[in-house]
Amino acid sequence: MEKIINNTSVKIKQGDITKEKVDAIVNAANSHLKMGGGVAGAIRRAGGEEIQKECDKIGYCPLGDAVAINAGKLDAKYVIHAVGPRYGIDPEPEKNLYNAVYNSLKRAVEKNCNSIALPAISTGIFGYPLDEASEIILRAIIDFCEKDAQNTLEQIVVVLFGDKDFEVFKDKFDKMTK
Repeated sequence: MEKIINNTSVKIKQGDITKEKVDAIVNAANSHLKMGGGVAGAIRRAGGEEIQKECDKIGYCPLGDAVAINAGKLDAKYVIHAVGPRYGIDPEPEKNLYNAVYNSLKRAVEKNCNSIALPAISTGIFGYPLDEASEIILRAIIDFCEKDAQNTLEQIVVVLFGDKDFEVFKDKFDKMTK
């Protein structure tokens, strides 16, 4: 599913985010930038240990923020580590999830990227309910496309791993963009 929002193509698809041919791939990160399982583990395995080594040099990224590093062996220029909230643990989960997504898009623009792929940040081991998270993630993307004067992104791809995730995001995106 794909829609154009203010000259930016926003696409919802199912697949493996590490295989996306985009300028930047977003990792659902923790604040200490330790890449264990889930999306982070897949990105580390596909991109090589140099990604974790660069994260170790940075050491920390605040909740709701994002940091861009080189993409290692991935078919991208950058990996953008977005620190989303742990649901039920971190304060202001809605605000921090929105900010993590919005700041990821800002980092991509700062690095002169034309395209970016994002996962369903915070919905894995961080436990954010998919229905709520999908609306917040998509709202941040739509707001960025509609309101951010610095937006130079031509393509934003939300890449979902599972069937259920894909269906929830697709349905939510369809309702939010009618």
